[in-house]
Amino acid sequence: MAAMPLSPEQIQRYSRHLTLPQVGIDGQQRLGAASILLVGAGGLGCPLAIYLAAAGVGRIGIVDFDVVDASNLQRQILFSNDDIGRPKVECAAQRVRAINPHVNVEPHEVRLDVDNAYQLLDAYDIVVDGTDNFATRYLVNDACVLRGKPNVYGSIFRFEGQVSVFGVDSGPCYRCLYPEPPAPGTVPSCAEGGVLGILPGIIGTLQATEAIKLVLGCGDSLRGRLLLFDAMEMRFRELRIRRDPGCPVCGDRPTITELAIAEPSCEVPVTPVDEIEPLELSRRLAATPPGLLDVRTDEEWAIAHLDGAQHIPLAELIQRIGELDRQSPLVVYCKIGGRGARAVRTLLEHGFTRVENLSGGLDRWSTEIDPSIPRY
Repeated sequence: MAAMPLSPEQIQRYSRHLTLPQVGIDGQQRLGAASILLVGAGGLGCPLAIYLAAAGVGRIGIVDFDVVDASNLQRQILFSNDDIGRPKVECAAQRVRAINPHVNVEPHEVRLDVDNAYQLLDAYDIVVDGTDNFATRYLVNDACVLRGKPNVYGSIFRFEGQVSVFGVDSGPCYRCLYPEPPAPGTVPSCAEGGVLGILPGIIGTLQATEAIKLVLGCGDSLRGRLLLFDAMEMRFRELRIRRDPGCPVCGDRPTITELAIAEPSCEVPVTPVDEIEPLELSRRLAATPPGLLDVRTDEEWAIAHLDGAQHIPLAELIQRIGELDRQSPLVVYCKIGGRGARAVRTLLEHGFTRVENLSGGLDRWSTEIDPSIPRY
């Protein structure tokens, strides 16, 4: 299909591109004819959507099932206070259209899964991974390899980020770098570990750059290279990645030929723990109160904590376990429940018998019992 000629308004809008020998009229028309799918409208997806739209990418799909939360606003620059509670894809599409009315934005308010991955990916030329969890990250990788789609990868945590391009020109894929997801509980989420607000802007902009270069067919892409950024040291490093002939999805004899949810490697069966509902804990605290153990970090403790709680961060629990009474009832809590459950299992392994985890952690306690406790 012949490229659509640029209108006078588009010539003015993209004039700084048109004077670049590497772009010009032909390159801008390529951008206008391109289609890119953004998986995730969070910290990485926001700068990606802004810069791809501003660059004139003709069709941008955005996949996300979440709604805007106040805690997103520190880094997710597409959204404002007025957007809290609204679907992210709806807000993102509205903002992108305001940035560039020539861009066709396609919001997909769904969770990417094995049932819809092919349908979503098949409609676009390039996939950009802005996900924040391992299951979806491996699903994106596997679907891209099996469908022959370039995968522009990025990830962030605390002060560090990574960028690469997978599935291009017989290059490596994400599984060549990380064959299997980590075991449960070994890697904290951004909600637990935090992230510097500007970091996703840096990494997302690098991803947008790589996506635009793929469309234009110019420059040296990050295929076979993992770019590492450390904001604290303000340093970039680079690691070489080779395609692994034994890779289970892109190797010489692949064992993954159909999509499935990635299972953590060396997964140990998770023992369920006893949980207590916030309302029941509130009743107990008013009668014969149990002990309270807060296993969050020092920084989280400083934000808010329950009166009378003892504070031992999860990372220090084994070393400081002697500070706790094995015979007294104890309720453990963290932010949303995951670290609390791990702490309970540790205590049970060390002889504690009357220990429970607060269901939903301090976040649910704030929602259902005491709204004066700030949510974060």
